[in-house]
Amino acid sequence: MSNILSTNALTKQYKKQLAVNAVNMHIDRGDIYGFVGENGSGKTTVIRLITGLISPTSGGFELFGVDNRDGKIGQARSHIGAIVESPSIYMNMSAYDNLKTQCAILGIDGKEKIPAVLSDVGLEALLEEKKHASDFSLGMRQRLGIAMALLGDPEFLILDEPMNGLDPAGIVGIRELILKLNRQRGITFLISSHILTELSLVATKYGIISKGRLIKEITAEQLHRECTNTTAISADDPQKLAQVVQESVENPLDLTPDGVKVIGNVDLTALLSAILSSGVKILSINCSETSFEDYYLSMIGGAKE
Repeated sequence: MSNILSTNALTKQYKKQLAVNAVNMHIDRGDIYGFVGENGSGKTTVIRLITGLISPTSGGFELFGVDNRDGKIGQARSHIGAIVESPSIYMNMSAYDNLKTQCAILGIDGKEKIPAVLSDVGLEALLEEKKHASDFSLGMRQRLGIAMALLGDPEFLILDEPMNGLDPAGIVGIRELILKLNRQRGITFLISSHILTELSLVATKYGIISKGRLIKEITAEQLHRECTNTTAISADDPQKLAQVVQESVENPLDLTPDGVKVIGNVDLTALLSAILSSGVKILSINCSETSFEDYYLSMIGGAKE
């Protein structure tokens, strides 16, 4: 089964506040899904709905092909791990004791599991360390939280703002850990965050949410196409212009009402020479570069309008 999560008009309303408004999102096996939105956009509410911490007002979702109203949804949730808002760590316990307690809750033998998950998250040095979690750095706590989530061998790991508040070294560490778990263990991720530059280094797919509405789902490849360098050229004969440009460059093209948009870097001097040699009269040229932040803000701005 390739589909891990599919929501259908998922909605949550608190009195007059529509926290999540008919969200349709799709996560396939192997995805690192970057869930992007401003504070209060509905990211955490969607995660709470998926993990069963709250119930939908209307709509629903399928997790591993199981409908959320099906009695087997609990069994489906046993294949996910989640850190919602912050890791559930006992601050007065060591890393080992935190993991041992989690093993008891899950009803599993931690003798081999605990060393394995500590190694997975790069905290093997804490196996026999008696220091309490209250003395750990924020990055170490996040890693410990992920280790606790890994105890149940999840196929799908949900992380709510995992890089929030971390220093640069901590952010790099969490990023590398996510990539390692995805590539080596095949774990699918849903990661909510507002740190766009960091998400762009790990995500394979994005969902942009604002004011409870999922505005856009886009793959990393599609986003790269939207955010790369573009050269928009308009001419007196748009049809002939498109033909000349297509014969002159290998870049993908978008047709516009008055010309073409060339996606990616291009030898502009050679291209303009070819256009002028064809007899086409150039009316305008506009070179631009769109960043992920620019694209995101344009989506959010469109939603507010």
